[in-house]
Amino acid sequence: MNPAVFRDRSEAGRVLAEKLAEYANRPDVLVLALPRGGVPVAYEVARSLNSPLDVFLVRKLGVPGHEEFAMGAIATGNVQVLNPQAIRALSIPDHLIDAVVAREQQELVRRERLYRGNRPALDVRGKTIILVDDGLATGASMQAAVQALREKQARRIVVAVPIAAPETCEQLKEQVDDIICAVTPDPFYAVGLWYRDFSQRCETATSRS
Repeated sequence: MNPAVFRDRSEAGRVLAEKLAEYANRPDVLVLALPRGGVPVAYEVARSLNSPLDVFLVRKLGVPGHEEFAMGAIATGNVQVLNPQAIRALSIPDHLIDAVVAREQQELVRRERLYRGNRPALDVRGKTIILVDDGLATGASMQAAVQALREKQARRIVVAVPIAAPETCEQLKEQVDDIICAVTPDPFYAVGLWYRDFSQRCETATSRS
């Protein structure tokens, strides 16, 4: 098998966990998954490290009419990150940005209830947070999550992904305390191309303690 291709997210999580071994069995470590794709990856990481697992909600802000392209993201805690270059290049007016933000905020709240129910989120203050997703393309969602966790007073933030665009991995290095990008193929193309099974399954994450 090509070492840059994962069978599925669970296998990717096990590979990623090996690269995070220094964080195993530490009482200050929490593993946070970015749903949906990051949940099965983070589950394997948390299990291997013997760490608590929770979800951290982020929603991409898609360009109106071309939603696959991100113009920013929002995250739990009313955090909003916009890509001014993309917004200027596409001449996206403020009222359209506001409409997309409002819609995605509603979806973020809905998913908070779906994944967590009535359970409170784990307290990140003073903790080392390992923030996990199934891959990094533009990095907009991850940047929003990092900013939100800074505002929530996480002591140390570690971004961990199985696959990433090389330039995105490099950019994020300046924003976090540590970053693990297991594989950084060039050319990158898209996250899904590096998984044999990239199907989305709705999974409800429960906090582990």
